[in-house]
Amino acid sequence: MNLRRPEGREVSEALLTVDDLRVAYPARGGGMTEVVRGVSFTLGRERLGIVGESGSGKSQTGRAILGLTAPGGVVTAKTLRLGGEGGGIDLLTCPPQQRRALRGGRIAMVLQDPKFSLDPVMRIGAQIEETLRAHVPVSAGQRRQRMLQALADTGIEDPARVARLYPHEVSGGMGQRAMIAMMLVAGPELLIADEPTSALDVTVQLQVLGVLDRLVRDKGMGLVFVSHDLRLVSSFCDRVLVMYAGRVVEEIAATELHRAQHPYTRGLLNCLPQLGAPQHPLPTLDRRPEWMAS
Repeated sequence: MNLRRPEGREVSEALLTVDDLRVAYPARGGGMTEVVRGVSFTLGRERLGIVGESGSGKSQTGRAILGLTAPGGVVTAKTLRLGGEGGGIDLLTCPPQQRRALRGGRIAMVLQDPKFSLDPVMRIGAQIEETLRAHVPVSAGQRRQRMLQALADTGIEDPARVARLYPHEVSGGMGQRAMIAMMLVAGPELLIADEPTSALDVTVQLQVLGVLDRLVRDKGMGLVFVSHDLRLVSSFCDRVLVMYAGRVVEEIAATELHRAQHPYTRGLLNCLPQLGAPQHPLPTLDRRPEWMAS
């Protein structure tokens, strides 16, 4: 399966503009600790990958965009705007009611662990239909049809059966697919996917990536793809941001990721296992204090 967009296709107007995004939480000894420090990027109708170690600020960046930062967290930015200059929405100053309406409708986020994202007392189908009820004015029959199609699009063979199940009755991988279906069913303009395929086997992973690819290519959706898998990001995304300690240390075209120059990115690449070329001892990342400079 070829998931890459044809070379030379122009990226359209900005769907999302992020300038100097910062997220801080209260520290135990007083004051605030920044976990996202000055992140800036613009997203068009494309696939933007964000990679880095656990704790580098990838997920916190996505949550800040959606307004899902944990209580106590403080989000600031010079610009955090959905849409272009003329008709864009300032995500920092828009009313809470408008922000809630955007979530699940125009912006959606696939969270990392379905066990903590799906409602344990609602059937899976009902949860997906709830998204449509909140954001898309269609009949009950159309809601059910779109819900079943969304499940089928993620590789679920018997969507009617799965729709009747509760989250505890499905495997982690199937729960992840249900989460992806829930986020895609309303046709968002922007999807933030936080490790969306980590619980899936390779065959289903390709199916899900194919669905995301079609939405970007055919419907003009913008995708922020958060992952630890550098090989997956290099083959699926258009651009890559590499994050370290809350900062973007390198931005590079996905096809050029193997030629990255920053020593942190090189370190991540060197840690990838190579068939036929065992490494002894195993490489470790070299973390330098200057990389954390604001």
